[in-house]
Amino acid sequence: MLKINPTAISGSWDEGFALDVHTIDSQYIGDDEYGHPQFETTRSPIGELLYRFKYKADKSVAEDLCKAAADFVTARKWAPTIVVPVPPSRPGRHFQPVPALAQGTAKLLECEACDDCIAKVRETPELKDVYDYQERLEHLRGAYSVKTDKTRDHTILLLDDLYRSGATVEAVTTAFRSNGNIKRIFVLTITRTRSNR
Repeated sequence: MLKINPTAISGSWDEGFALDVHTIDSQYIGDDEYGHPQFETTRSPIGELLYRFKYKADKSVAEDLCKAAADFVTARKWAPTIVVPVPPSRPGRHFQPVPALAQGTAKLLECEACDDCIAKVRETPELKDVYDYQERLEHLRGAYSVKTDKTRDHTILLLDDLYRSGATVEAVTTAFRSNGNIKRIFVLTITRTRSNR
C-alpha cells in the first residue's frame, strides 16, 4: 500500500486535502553545461510516482495513484457524483496527466469523470512565474466557464496533480459556485509543494 501523509488545504471548497508533499528535499549539485542549476531531489513515495507519470509518461504507476486518491476519498466519505480534473495550464501538451487520473479515480469510485464540465476560456500568464497569491487570483478571474447542464445538483471531486498556492483550484471552485448549480465541492490534489507559494 502506498504511504501518504495527507494535509488539509483550505479554500472556498467544502473540504480539501493534498495526499502528500511532492518533494522532501532538494540539494543544489551544480550547473549543467548550459549554466542551468541542477538539483538532486528526494520525493515522497507518491511524489515520485506522480513525477514518473507526469514527466516520464510512465503509465504503469497510474493505477497506484488513482487507488490512493479513491481510497482517501472513500475514507473521508465525500461521495462525489462526478470527478472533474482541473483544466490544464498548457492545453497543447501531448500527455495530460490530470484528466487521466480523474478518469481512473472516477472508475474506482464508481462515478463519472467529466473532462469538459469546466474549460479555460481565456489565456493567462504562466502562474509559476507569478509569486503573489492575489496577483495569481487576478490573472485567473473569469478565466473559466462551467457547463451547468453537466454539473447541476452534483457533488464534485475537483482533482489536481500539484497544489502550490491554491489560486487555480480557488478560481475553478469560484466558477463552480457561481455558475454550476452544484451541491458540494471537494478538492483533492495528489501532492503539494512544501512552501505552497
